[in-house]
Amino acid sequence: MSENKTFYITTPIYYPSDNPHIGHAYTTVAADTMTRYKKLRGYDTFFLTGTDEHGQKIQRRAEAAGMEPQAFVDKIIMDFQKLWKTLMIDYDDFIRTTEQRHIEFVQKMFKMIYDKGDIYKAEYQGWYCTPCETFFTERQLAEGHTCPDCGRPVEKMNEESYFFKMSKYADRWLQYIEENPDFIQPAIRKNEMINFVKQGLEDLCVSRTTFSWGIPVPFDSKHVVYVWFDALFNYISALESHEGYYQKYWPADVHLMGKDIIRFHSIIWPTILMAADMPLPKKVLGHGWVLLGDTKMSKSKGNVIDPIVLSQKYSADAIRYFLMREMQTGMDCNYSEQAMALRINTDLANDYGNLLSRSTAMIGKFQQGIVEAPTKATEFDADLIALTRTTPQAFAKLMDDLQWSNALAEVWKLVNKANKYVDDAAPWALNKAGEKEKLASVLYNLVEIIRMVTIMVGPFMPSIPAKVWAQLGIGDKPELHCWESLEFGLFPQGTKIDRGEPLFPRIDLESIDSLPLAQEQTAEADEITIEEIGINDVPDIPTDRAVIERILNTETEIVTPSEPVAPEISIEDFAKLDLRVVKVLACEKVPKADKLLKFRLQLGDEERTVLSGIAEYYQPEQLIGRNLILIANLKPRTIRGIESRGMLLSACGKDKLQLLEIADMPSGVKIE
Repeated sequence: MSENKTFYITTPIYYPSDNPHIGHAYTTVAADTMTRYKKLRGYDTFFLTGTDEHGQKIQRRAEAAGMEPQAFVDKIIMDFQKLWKTLMIDYDDFIRTTEQRHIEFVQKMFKMIYDKGDIYKAEYQGWYCTPCETFFTERQLAEGHTCPDCGRPVEKMNEESYFFKMSKYADRWLQYIEENPDFIQPAIRKNEMINFVKQGLEDLCVSRTTFSWGIPVPFDSKHVVYVWFDALFNYISALESHEGYYQKYWPADVHLMGKDIIRFHSIIWPTILMAADMPLPKKVLGHGWVLLGDTKMSKSKGNVIDPIVLSQKYSADAIRYFLMREMQTGMDCNYSEQAMALRINTDLANDYGNLLSRSTAMIGKFQQGIVEAPTKATEFDADLIALTRTTPQAFAKLMDDLQWSNALAEVWKLVNKANKYVDDAAPWALNKAGEKEKLASVLYNLVEIIRMVTIMVGPFMPSIPAKVWAQLGIGDKPELHCWESLEFGLFPQGTKIDRGEPLFPRIDLESIDSLPLAQEQTAEADEITIEEIGINDVPDIPTDRAVIERILNTETEIVTPSEPVAPEISIEDFAKLDLRVVKVLACEKVPKADKLLKFRLQLGDEERTVLSGIAEYYQPEQLIGRNLILIANLKPRTIRGIESRGMLLSACGKDKLQLLEIADMPSGVKIE
């Protein structure tokens, strides 16, 4: 391993005043997934998480509970550590800001920056949001003297404080961003931060005297260090507590966090590091929120989803997959149990799990459980094998760019291609016709693709690979589990498979409350088997839903008269339309409007509101997460007081309407 092939990723250290919820889980699952991927690629990795335990909010909550602050946080820390264990989070260090190793390092850095002349004493007069632990100027406040971040009332503060000369580093910060355009991700967050700094960067209050729960300023015991100066240094204090780790891993490759705290990490933290003459991290990524409807999850709003309960119900692997597949990097995603159950049934049970189940079943039935050598190709082999050559490279590029959802979409192109290959090559028909050589090739190709797919999904679903290796009979062959083995044709002939239980049992969608009728019908389609459509060679193996529907529809197709073709237009006229792929982030009915649905759409780095008169054809819950087609340059219209920016494309026939979809394409892509 080369000396510089290292990877250091951090999550924020979580505030222990709230119990962990699925929003916390996304950040940590993403960091864990990325760490596992880098390990798979041969990197020496370090993954840090932990808890931020100081500040006025903690002290007040502890007092309200009749407890000492340390005892208060000790109790809650166990909830975070239990959750990380449940979700198979394999961190290298868990740092608490109340640990002596962190306290001593913060005091050392505070004094060093003070001795340099970049920290001075003055009186603070201004506004402070205790829940956010954030200072605001008068011009930064929201209407009614409320916090611009959380909307709660702020407090007028007047106290002696130490200040960090953050304004001194504004020009240097802007120059750094110009020279390192990928430092803040995604671009929409970078633009927000640039605008914030250009409005005027003020000096930062870095000590408090009105409470005592914090790290004492080393040369003035009346003051405690402001929590955000304290907390940010955990990324280095953790390394400094291991001999040689700072030299080995710093600067961090990725600071990963929710978008609500990116200002602290992308402005305050870099300027402090500049003052300390330390290298800046390579990248700061502010991901979106996991929303319920249009609302961020928080304990105070009573809308927290407990990921431990979900994991017990659906498995930690399934929860991890849903989170990483559903959220486009940098954008919000909507959570509903219906959406999660559908994702699990469709992607994991029907596509991936069923590919394994039907392949091992056919090998068991047709070849006595032995994977035979491929000897004679079918006409469908070349396209399938060609996709195995390009998928690992496409997957790796997206992973390295922190585009986890799109990376999974690339893998699922191969999964879906393999399922279609089964239906095209029809191994049951080859067996019936006695074409054993072609049959052997088809079944070999399937197990090889399952092996390759499993390597790539392993970082997302850590317990799945061992189960698949056991079924494929290669559990004792680690050389076939590694990244270097992502080369088609390495599966050893003569291997005996051992078909096991389904990886992901299908979820009974009817048991989930408020499930739209259309989704209930989808669940019924999942249960159709090969015998039910007259193919009896392989009993009891559910086949691909789309294929079943094609077969059934072939026999019952109703031909309707086509609409007259509109008058011809020129290519120049057509070129005026800007058609874009958009992802549905949220959808709801417009009050007092029977036909209107209101969409919140992701279009690249921006979000749009669009109204569409299709409420009689779709339930809103059906549409969340779908990739649709938008006319993006249509002039906005205001309907019932709501501005609609664009038009969604659909096909309309007699008594039927269907939105046009494009699967597995990132939002914002132009259709040409």
